Amino acid sequence: MRNLPPTAGNLSPMTTPAPAPARRGLSRLLDRWLPSAHEVEADELRKRALDLQCVVVADVPLAVPVSVSGTLRTVTLRPRAHVAALEAELYDGTGTLILIWLGRRSIRGITPGRTLMASGRITDRGGHRVMFNPRYELFPDGA
Repeated sequence: MRNLPPTAGNLSPMTTPAPAPARRGLSRLLDRWLPSAHEVEADELRKRALDLQCVVVADVPLAVPVSVSGTLRTVTLRPRAHVAALEAELYDGTGTLILIWLGRRSIRGITPGRTLMASGRITDRGGHRVMFNPRYELFPDGA
């Protein structure tokens, strides 16, 4: 039996033809030119922070009173030295900041997906930017 190059007439049941090169190239081209949903969301969060005259997390200075805004990604109850602590991760399109409210088990409105503006001083704890007991302003859902 001769080994023939695969053609439409001699394909085995396990062999499938390769996708058309034009489709593969078009898909790569669109991926390169069109931003992903994550990039669009990050850009919108950055613009909102600048519109509110907030500092973006990537540029935030330590130990200076600042305001930041973004969306809460996670909210977790974590005890710290036998004291309840509500911890939330704020994302603003440039980076993340951990917000910690000491002595709180929950705060109405502080939920994942919520947009807010927080004010306070930022410190560095184990390579993460942290703001303890921030003042905050909640924005309406979907805003």
